[in-house]
Amino acid sequence: MTLIENAKILIGRRFRCGAVLFSEKIERLFFPTVGSAELPKDVIRVDAKGGYLIPGLIDAHTHGGVGEDFSDGRTEGFSTLSSYYARGGVTGFLATTMTLPKDRLLSACRAVKEFRGTGAKCLGLHLEGPFLSEHKRGAQAKEFLQTPDLRLFETLCEASGDRVKLLTVAPELDGAMALIKAASKSCTVSIGHTEADYETAKRAFEAGARRVTHLFNAMPPFLHRAPAVLGAAFDCGADVEIISDGLHLHPSTVRMAFALFGEKINLISDSMRSAGLSDGVYELGGQEVFVKGGKATLKDGTLAGSSVHLMDAVCRAVSFGVRKEDAFYAASTAPCRSLGLKGRGKIEEGYFADLVLLGEGLDVKSVYLCGKKFEEK
Repeated sequence: MTLIENAKILIGRRFRCGAVLFSEKIERLFFPTVGSAELPKDVIRVDAKGGYLIPGLIDAHTHGGVGEDFSDGRTEGFSTLSSYYARGGVTGFLATTMTLPKDRLLSACRAVKEFRGTGAKCLGLHLEGPFLSEHKRGAQAKEFLQTPDLRLFETLCEASGDRVKLLTVAPELDGAMALIKAASKSCTVSIGHTEADYETAKRAFEAGARRVTHLFNAMPPFLHRAPAVLGAAFDCGADVEIISDGLHLHPSTVRMAFALFGEKINLISDSMRSAGLSDGVYELGGQEVFVKGGKATLKDGTLAGSSVHLMDAVCRAVSFGVRKEDAFYAASTAPCRSLGLKGRGKIEEGYFADLVLLGEGLDVKSVYLCGKKFEEK
């Protein structure tokens, strides 16, 4: 059993000075100190020295990093990624696929079903496509786009062992509303890569969608007489993802999104193979991606995911002026609530002890996965 004391602990959207006692799960919280409370004789005491203790980050939208991509369907690649995420403070993730042929999607789904790792936990699958708009496809391959197909969705779910947690759909496509209504009974449905106007997006939320994939990117802009997806999301109380890498959104836009959506913001990385590596030429969804100065683009200049770890995205949000409390909440508690992930994302008695200890400068000091300190092998 471990006790981390003298820490600033994230409770909800504020920090409180105290201590946390945990094994696999969180046993007790002490505010402001342990005092004379009885502790187990064999407890390991860790002095946080005034640092920050936060729930492990959850990356619900990541395609890969360090040369690996979930769409490859390689469990060895999953293991590499699991360690990469964990050492940076991500304790859980959704393996995110691209728009690809059916056989490659099935392979990725089966890998999610089979993977058992020792680093960050694969909490399920995010199908980003193939039911997306051609004109707002971003870096998704045009030739593999499909009209919404419930049977294909069910086939992919079955191949994954019913581990699909998130589905991105363009709601204006033929058959999309029926798919949203059906799929929302088993997973969270998100609007994304879409040309939807306000009315169409609102109908999608009424049909069961509850989330927006990388808000502002790959969708119509917000206009004062045509508020589009953003306006509908705001009115309907939807959760929204944003990529805070400093490239996908201007810092002012990040600050505005937090002011508008508050606890509904979900920070994501949308990372690809280049994350954790140097500039160069990479592959994403069957297309060449060119990374220069950390910026990933297709040959025509279209942005193609990011090259950042989620912890980097959180720290950049803080550097843009977002409160630390709000940024860390948006990358831990918010995604668990949005995706219905029980027992994770909070520092609360009975929750899994997925914890990250940070220094005053937000540098990662140690990571705990279900109470065990992560040590890379």
